[in-house]
Amino acid sequence: MRTGPNGHGAELTGFRRFTWWAVPGTCAFMLVLFTGDWIVAGDLPAPVRALGAAALAVEVASCVVLLGRRLTVRPATGAPPIPLPAGWLAAGGAAAAVMAAIPLSRYDYGVWAVAPAIMVVIAATYLPPRRGWLLVAAAAALAPLPGGIVSNAAADGHLLYAALFPAGLVAFTGWTVLGPLWAWDTAGRLNEARMLSAELAVKDERLRFAADLHDIQGHHLQVIALKSELAARLAEVDPARAAAEMAEVRQLAADALSDTRAVVQGYRRTTLDEEIANATRVLAAAGIDARMSLDPAATADLDDTDRHLLGLVMREATTNVLRHSAARNADVDYRIAGGTARLRVGNDGADGHPLTASGSGSGGGSGSGLATLAERLRAAGGELAWDRDGDRFTVAAALPAGEEPR
Repeated sequence: MRTGPNGHGAELTGFRRFTWWAVPGTCAFMLVLFTGDWIVAGDLPAPVRALGAAALAVEVASCVVLLGRRLTVRPATGAPPIPLPAGWLAAGGAAAAVMAAIPLSRYDYGVWAVAPAIMVVIAATYLPPRRGWLLVAAAAALAPLPGGIVSNAAADGHLLYAALFPAGLVAFTGWTVLGPLWAWDTAGRLNEARMLSAELAVKDERLRFAADLHDIQGHHLQVIALKSELAARLAEVDPARAAAEMAEVRQLAADALSDTRAVVQGYRRTTLDEEIANATRVLAAAGIDARMSLDPAATADLDDTDRHLLGLVMREATTNVLRHSAARNADVDYRIAGGTARLRVGNDGADGHPLTASGSGSGGGSGSGLATLAERLRAAGGELAWDRDGDRFTVAAALPAGEEPR
């Protein structure tokens, strides 16, 4: 995710440029268009005209600086308010007072409120949204007083206009300034949320990769350790078989390296058929009587994703039998019944390991491998559960079969 010079997403650059022209640009334009034209074209003494022009320049500069800073430093959710540049606000407020007093002294009720309204709204942009709107509402409620008092004292017959127009001007200015800034803040927060979502997706992918790498390395290393121990025992009594076992160890090491490279490249896919065949050989080498009850045609109704998931379950269950049990017998049952592919792996050597004490596939206990697989199967519309009954430990997986690949 690229970021711009102000820390916002680069895709916000155009929106920020638009908001800058729509907010500070519009405020400066309103000041110059209404107040500036009145100062230049009005029948004013030269000193008063010069004072008004100087005040106009100061307020335009204050407006641009204050709103530009407000757009550059956007308040984050839950963060403290942005520090208000008090110097610029004081200068702009003094200039607005001068630009209000001059028209009001000449009974121009349509111009005097422009500069004060803009400064009040700019101050509101630095407050939390609710307080900002309260400030604008309070200013709109008080705006009828200056013009109303002057008009009533002069008895010029413009009391209604002098009282209501400034209030409407304050409300309109608040809407045109606070509205785009609210949209800018919302867009920034949404962009932050999208960046956070992208970061979480990357972290999830890293966790998935770590889980796959753990499955591969843990399984292969466990088998290599088992066969190496067996070869060491056979080295003196049966050298030929010991050599054969070490040849298998060498092949397993090569397979582990190949599988690791495939995971890094993102191409490896475990299949149920391969894992069942591998489990048969590995369990037999460990002296475990493995009984297989398989439907030969069952895997034909599974898509590649389901074969991969059930293959991971078979691999994890086999590794757990070797690592966490003292099993003498193991049984594997796989078939499709009622449109559901069911894989069941059991053994009689549960030894009270925290993994085998877990009650279900909901992720309880310390069985991180099965818990991770349970989440993946649930995401695919299936389920994974494991249970211990005495010295018997069973892992059962189910996935919908015969459906379109998910």
